[in-house]
This record gives sequence, structure tokens and C-alpha cells, in this order.
Amino acid sequence: MKIAMFTNTYLPHVGGVARSVSTFEEEFRRRGNQVRIIAPQFAEAEDSTEHVVRVPAIQNFNGSDFSLQIPQPGLVYEQILAFQPNVIHSHHPFLLGDSALRTAYEWRLPLVFTHHTMYEQYSHYIPLDSEAMKRVAIQLATEYCNLCTHVIAPSESIEELLRKRGVSVPITTIPTGIDLPFFASGDRVAYRKKHRISETAVVIGHVGRLAVEKNLEFLAKAVGLYLAENPDVYFLVVGDGPAQETMKSLLMEFAEPSQIIFTGRQCGQDLADAYAAMDVFAFSSQSETQGMVVAEAMAAGNPVIALDGPGVREVMGPDNGLLLPSDALPSVFAEAVAHLTEDRIRLRNIGESARSSVQPYGLPCCADRLEALYRQLIEDFQSEMPRTAGSWDHFQGRLEAEWKLIVEKAAALSAAVTETEATRAVLT
Repeated sequence: MKIAMFTNTYLPHVGGVARSVSTFEEEFRRRGNQVRIIAPQFAEAEDSTEHVVRVPAIQNFNGSDFSLQIPQPGLVYEQILAFQPNVIHSHHPFLLGDSALRTAYEWRLPLVFTHHTMYEQYSHYIPLDSEAMKRVAIQLATEYCNLCTHVIAPSESIEELLRKRGVSVPITTIPTGIDLPFFASGDRVAYRKKHRISETAVVIGHVGRLAVEKNLEFLAKAVGLYLAENPDVYFLVVGDGPAQETMKSLLMEFAEPSQIIFTGRQCGQDLADAYAAMDVFAFSSQSETQGMVVAEAMAAGNPVIALDGPGVREVMGPDNGLLLPSDALPSVFAEAVAHLTEDRIRLRNIGESARSSVQPYGLPCCADRLEALYRQLIEDFQSEMPRTAGSWDHFQGRLEAEWKLIVEKAAALSAAVTETEATRAVLT
């Protein structure tokens, strides 16, 4: 099977989408499938390789750590012509997502789209951010879903929301699988020694991209309150991003510099070791579609304290930590940390429960489901819409795609001034 994946974020970018794409890509290659990634250039990335096509892009768009693709349709067409994929998988509803749609329609291929992100919560990266722009983002993603063959929701919460928004094509919930044995293999002692943390100290940890939409000001205040009352406790933050300095400043209002450790990005064994060094994983994001880092932390045996939100609630169970109301105050979060860490034996038992409960999120299980979906869609397309290679068929498919993209963009822009079924839908 040949799979072409189109994504606006890919390694070495750190984030859930890039991690999801690379995780499935590696697993499908291991199983003997061929995978081609079409992604923008990134400041620290190598140029195009045998498996990854890099599209020219503007770096650090509007002060973010994202790249903005510069359209080059000829480059994509040549790569698809040479690769001859069986299925197209889009990971965004715009930019290279548009390229994915054009490719699928032109070559008469099934188009799968994973709705990774609550796009309206990222509208602050666009000039003139406003409530109208948020509605545009919601409508754009909804319209795009309905142009695809099949939509993947990373969690049940997102599948429910998409149906409320009016997505009428088939939807399947498939989380990004994680390598459970890998995240259980961390070296706690070595990582603590590296960062001069005693073996007996309590370590509150967090992993992720440090960006505004992750609700990190709340997290810094909440953990800061706990650190102020517990001078022997450490806060270990793994990741980097534009919100890092704000987090540091807020934490310094409560805690001593020696209690605060920012490691920057970690990958490979260093990441597994970092999880192992933690006693509790703290998470406050409200913009997740799946609790990927929460599942990784649980696989490492960490109890979790989090705010209730999409994606997170599906991963956490009643015996894996504490799931607080989404509107909980920082002081309530700090009290929850204190309660969870007061009994070290109970804390270890909760960690073991967390490790056991995350088994359904293992990579083999999730990859099996996605691979089976690909094969079914390919079979359906071959029986219902035999693939044709004539230039006229390609032209018709491209024309159809362009028209539908125009209609999609027009509908999204109209949502700036008029409420729609999609923009009225609320995630519960």
C-alpha cells in the first residue's frame, strides 16, 4: 500500500500533529507499506529526502514556530506522479491540506482527513484575530471535512463535536498510538542525576509545546502556588515555545529558581527518561483533541492532574489521578497536587493503575485500525470509481477540486458575519 500524507507541521517541529504523522509513518513503513510525506520546509529540518518532500515555506509565521507554505503545485504533482499513491491522508484543512484535496480529486483517490486541532483556538496566530475569525476557522474545517472521503477524530469528544457541526461524511475515532514499552523504559535515576534532583524529591512534570493556546499561564500559577508551600519540590518542564519566558516569569513570582527546571525539547530516550523522572504529570490545556502527552505520561507510570477537556477526559480514568473541572481555579489545582503527593505509596499505586489503563492507546492497536480503514477505502474506490489516467480525467478532477475549494472558502468567510450550525455547536 502506498500512502501520501500532507501536513503543515512535521519533524523536527515539536507538537501533536508532527508526532502523530511521524508515529504512524514509521509504523506503516515497518509493516512494509510505502509512505511519502509532503511537508513545508522547517528551519532545523533537512532538505527533501527519499521519503519526505519539503515544500518551500516562510519560517516562524507571525511570530509562531509554524512554517507557512509557499504554493508550488508543480512540485507536488511531480512527486505524486512518481509515487503513484493508493490513498491520500490530509492532516490540515488548509495550505497543504488544499494540495491534498486537489491531488485526491485529480487522481481519483480516497481522501482521509484527521481533525487534529481545535483550529479556532489558534486564530491568534492570524492578524486581526477576532470572534469572527474563530467562526471562519470552525466553518472552514467543517466544510473541508465534508469534501473528504472519511474523517478521523482523535477522540470521542471530537467525533461528537464534528457531528454537531454538521459533518456528514463517515467519521471514525482513532487516537494516535504510542509506543507503550518505550515510554515505560525511562531511566529515572540517570535523568534526575543529570539535572541535580535528589531521588527522594517530589517532581511535578509537564511535557509539550509551550504556546499560548496550551493554557500555560494557568499551569504556571497553579504549580507556582504549590512550589511556594513546598520548597523541596521541583517543576520539570520539557519543551519550548513562545510562552516559555511568560511561564518562567510567573513561576519566579512563587518559587526559587532552583525549583524550576526547563529542559527544552527532548526526544528519543531523553524524553522517556524525563517522564520517568516525574512523580506527577500536570496538564491544563483546553485546546487538545487527544491527550497524547497525557497517555505518554501514564505509560511511564505517572499519575496525572489535569483540567477536564476534550481528548484528556477519554484518556484519564477515575483511578489514574485527578481530573478537575475545566473552570477550576489555580488554587484548587495546587491543592489537588498537594493532596495527590501527600502519600507516596498511594501515588505509586495510582501510577501503576495509570500504566495499566493506557494499554488501548498502544501503537499496534491504533495502527491496525487506521491501516484497515485505508484498505477498505481503497477497495471501495477501486470498485466504485475505477482509476483512470487520461489527461481529461485529471483535468476534470482538478477543476472539481478548485470549484469546491472556492465554495468552501466562501462559506467559511460568510461565517464571519453569520452564525452557522457549525459555529453554534458547543463541545460538552
